[in-house]
Amino acid sequence: MTDKNWKEVAKAADIQPDEPVKVSVGSEEIALYNVDGDIFATHNICTHAYASMADGFQEGVEIECPLHEGRFNIKTGKALCAPVTEGLQTYEVKVDGGAVFVKI
Repeated sequence: MTDKNWKEVAKAADIQPDEPVKVSVGSEEIALYNVDGDIFATHNICTHAYASMADGFQEGVEIECPLHEGRFNIKTGKALCAPVTEGLQTYEVKVDGGAVFVKI
């Protein structure tokens, strides 16, 4: 990776289906998800209340906030139900040589 905006954040093998992983890039907290073998990334903090999405409950392409049960689409960041109304920021992800890179 020659583009300085891509940061190595994890090993793909460490991100298991339905078990989100929190990583930090500088001051940015990011949650990584494995959905059917593909890795996705969102901002780690819920847009409704200060909660770690990596501590939430992943089911397929949805992540549920551990505090108030708001759900988001992992691929798009879209808020899916109350009480969340604002979506999560998503990040581009590449897997290269078993390493996961996120574009910041």
